[in-house]
Amino acid sequence: MQRTVIYALDFDGVICDSAVETGITGWKAARQLWHDMPSAFPPEELLDRFRLARPIIETGFEAILVMRMLFQGDELASILENFPKKKQLVLQQSNRDEASLKQLFGETRDGWIDAALSEWVAMNPLFPGVAEKLSVLDQQCVWYIVTTKQERFVSRILEANRIVLPAERIYGLDRNMNKQLVLQQLQEKHPEATLYFVEDRLPTLQNFLANDALQAIRLFFADWGYNTEQDKRHAAQLPVEVIDLDAFLTAR
Repeated sequence: MQRTVIYALDFDGVICDSAVETGITGWKAARQLWHDMPSAFPPEELLDRFRLARPIIETGFEAILVMRMLFQGDELASILENFPKKKQLVLQQSNRDEASLKQLFGETRDGWIDAALSEWVAMNPLFPGVAEKLSVLDQQCVWYIVTTKQERFVSRILEANRIVLPAERIYGLDRNMNKQLVLQQLQEKHPEATLYFVEDRLPTLQNFLANDALQAIRLFFADWGYNTEQDKRHAAQLPVEVIDLDAFLTAR
């Protein structure tokens, strides 16, 4: 008998193209820490560079630090190659810890939503065809969102796109669980099923491959998301399935 399939989907970079909104929120939050950052919105050129830097960001608050680096004139290549070291340096300069930056990032996003909800939603478009795909999934199987984004923001974007997903099927930053732990719990919850995990961030998938408890999960690398050409080449050498957006939309 064929096993049931359960989908676990990353959000940013798989469902939602949130790079511009993340960059702007990062800029708005950074302005509260460094008052030499002048305008309410970042210059277009900085947003373009932020999109190219987006693959290194694992959790949204890091956008604050990346925007600060870009404003200070750090070269994109240097940020991509030396992010852990640069992140710690700018974190020290902010006089904040990661927990308070996460809070600042969420509060800044909340403030933008309260002031201009339609503008914020417009900055978070779904990738073409994804809303229709999620409607099909609703009819075919159970699916979850597994993300480092705060859950209330995921819910807002889904609601704006008329996608209904119960809150208990959104696993986000609020739960203080990494993605590996979430997937382990989903395996325990659905022992009869095969889990498909779709993720655009290669380091996340590499961590899954190193975890013996997750070997039964089918891992899919979403090449339309926030990853580099080097990531794509590397993914092709790993025991993960590299898929493009068309393949995801038409998969059964």
